[in-house]
Amino acid sequence: MDPLLILFVGIVVVVGGILALRLHAFLALILAALVVGGLTSKPMLEKYAANKKMSAGETAKLAGQSVGERVAVEFGKTCASLGILVAMAAVIGKCLLESGAAEKIVRKSMRAVGEKNAPFAFAASGFTLGIPVFFDTVFYLLIPLGKALASRTKRNYALYIMTISCGTTMAHSLIPPTPGPLVVADKLGLPVGTMMIAGIILGIFTTAAGLAYSYWANNKWPLPIRESGETSLAELEKMNQRDERELPSFFFALLPIALPVFLIGGDSLVSQLWGDLKPVDLAAWQSQLMWFFGTLGDKNLALVISAALSLALMVRYKKQTREQFGASIQSALASGGLIILITAAGGAFGGVLQQTGVGERIRDLAATYQIGILPLAFFVTTLIRTAQGSATVAMITTIGMMQGMASPDTLGFHPVYLALAIGCGSKPFAWMNDSGFWVVCKMSGMTEGETMRYFSTLLTVMAFTGLFIVMLAAKLFPML
Repeated sequence: MDPLLILFVGIVVVVGGILALRLHAFLALILAALVVGGLTSKPMLEKYAANKKMSAGETAKLAGQSVGERVAVEFGKTCASLGILVAMAAVIGKCLLESGAAEKIVRKSMRAVGEKNAPFAFAASGFTLGIPVFFDTVFYLLIPLGKALASRTKRNYALYIMTISCGTTMAHSLIPPTPGPLVVADKLGLPVGTMMIAGIILGIFTTAAGLAYSYWANNKWPLPIRESGETSLAELEKMNQRDERELPSFFFALLPIALPVFLIGGDSLVSQLWGDLKPVDLAAWQSQLMWFFGTLGDKNLALVISAALSLALMVRYKKQTREQFGASIQSALASGGLIILITAAGGAFGGVLQQTGVGERIRDLAATYQIGILPLAFFVTTLIRTAQGSATVAMITTIGMMQGMASPDTLGFHPVYLALAIGCGSKPFAWMNDSGFWVVCKMSGMTEGETMRYFSTLLTVMAFTGLFIVMLAAKLFPML
């Protein structure tokens, strides 16, 4: 059976399960993994093992495994590599919100740039908070500020909504520890620090494009401030009246976000600079830096340290009983646990897809029809994203297909560019099957058509800007 046909069946199961049968993403992905695994023949498994240079014993073991065993093994691999990271990221996000640290970052940004430049503050705050906190949560945090400001200025409501969205949504798909880029980096064998640095650089450019579109659209289609069903404008303004003295300092508010970026990014940097040198060739200070970042820059340990700092902030600034504190953490871990399940199910689906040989098949197809790998990855991700709504599921599904062609020799450039192209491809086109679409629509009070005009088109503009930059950078700086 042609691997492309198996791939098509797998996508139909995922998309059909989520849209037609209304299955949870976890169930749809596991079902798709089982179907794909069942359609994978023994010769396909043996060919896959040969391409992976497995020993005769490993090949026989793989070929002899049942469908359930192969799915479970791939599920476990993803859990092992990402479970702690996602759980800690959930705790960090919850604590930043509960302690007032996130609110402090927003207020500081607003004061630094002034009311006139509030859109830049919203974009920068959203981008910063979007690294550890999910899009929906950041939008919930910032939209009251946007509404309060629009109620004072009596203008620029659409501008505030779009600039709140643009930085947050790009960070969500480009920068770990959010699950999408985390899974993609893991499957490509990229250091998390490399993905972080590259995602931040590209995210700055795409967010700038989003800002430009936001100003243009706001001037072309002015939007009056709207009431939303959940809370009145008066209640939203009251949420922003918290006494500044009750909030953490800006340094400590930013520390749980900046520290893991510093540690993980530092580990990646020193490894690239001195990783190939022998210990005897290193100066004492170089050895100490290598030890420091090599120990604390481990992605799991860095996120644990950051989570501990976040917990300390919540204990200090959120006056809670032990029971309330425990309930807050339990809520965060429950949310993180669900994400881990979906992510691991996506990893299982991608893993068994690889065993069909679909990566080699797509590579051959791309070579035959002169299709570039980067636009191919982008548009495949976009297709899946548009069909089923979740950017994370789209990224996880696509990397399962593309993983087999991700070596630098095959690509002709560093695999991080493939990861970035997939991240950008997960942005178009947000519509009614996307939870983020409804969060923006209902919290802002916009109609569905207005949400498509302002929010969905914004994401599409940033996505294609990102693809152009990635293709140009891969051509000029292949990093081989």
